[in-house]
Amino acid sequence: MTDATARPPATDGAALSRMLDRMARAEAVPWLHQEVARRMAERLPLILRPPDQWLDWWGWPGAGAAAVKAIWPQARRSVVEPTPALVARSQAALQAPWWAWGQRRQHAAQPVFLPTEVPQGQAQMLWSNLNLHTAPDPAALLAQWHRALAVEGFVMFSSFGPDTLRELRAIYTESGWPAPHPPYTDMHDLGDLLVHGGFADPVMDQETIRLTWSSPEALLAELRSLGGHLGTHRFPGLRTPRWRARLVQALAQRADAQGRIAMTVELVYGHAYKPAPRPTRAALATISLDALRASLPKRPT
Repeated sequence: MTDATARPPATDGAALSRMLDRMARAEAVPWLHQEVARRMAERLPLILRPPDQWLDWWGWPGAGAAAVKAIWPQARRSVVEPTPALVARSQAALQAPWWAWGQRRQHAAQPVFLPTEVPQGQAQMLWSNLNLHTAPDPAALLAQWHRALAVEGFVMFSSFGPDTLRELRAIYTESGWPAPHPPYTDMHDLGDLLVHGGFADPVMDQETIRLTWSSPEALLAELRSLGGHLGTHRFPGLRTPRWRARLVQALAQRADAQGRIAMTVELVYGHAYKPAPRPTRAALATISLDALRASLPKRPT
């Protein structure tokens, strides 16, 4: 097992910023994000104490608002977005028509924050769908989550696991190219990160799904909508049309008898609580030997 606390995924900050800008301008949330949010929400009925208020981390890209509301309609939602553009996108999504007065009041109670503005120690649940694997420093992100949660609150998240896009990695390896994405963290290492970050009773789960596309172009377009290449080890410059044609040909050669091109996606789910802080030991008192002797009862003479 690797030391995940010492070797965070090699995500490039500039590439991540460009990805977030594309998401803010996209017409819709990626289908896979919506599907994983639905699968995460299926686990919510197992929680014995539903939250009064919850924090939707990366609310617009995470697509979890409707899925959580269907299970816990009374829980108050606050949203955290990573950039001002996504803050604006979330705020626009909360706007109701002028005639829907009840909906306008409900939406007004859903504040949208940047990560640096999140109230500390208030949320009973922090929900994060498919964004932990994009973090340049996942340990620092978990520390943010820990601070945002109330004592006995819990985090619920999903992430890509290391088997994700293994077929695409094979093409890049055979061609002598650097990997097409940053390394994805194993679920056991994510569990270690949670414990190291102060969370308790982590429960990790994993499932593998297989997606297919009708053409290399459709596959590449959807992968770009999911984020594109965020790794620091990617090619230093733009690729040429010849390079892209070679990639498209390699993908086409892997089509099945029905002409479909398959890719594996490993989904990792995590759940953990923020425990009450342990009481600290009192400072040691130092008593001199003479003072100790003076405090002892005197023997009768």
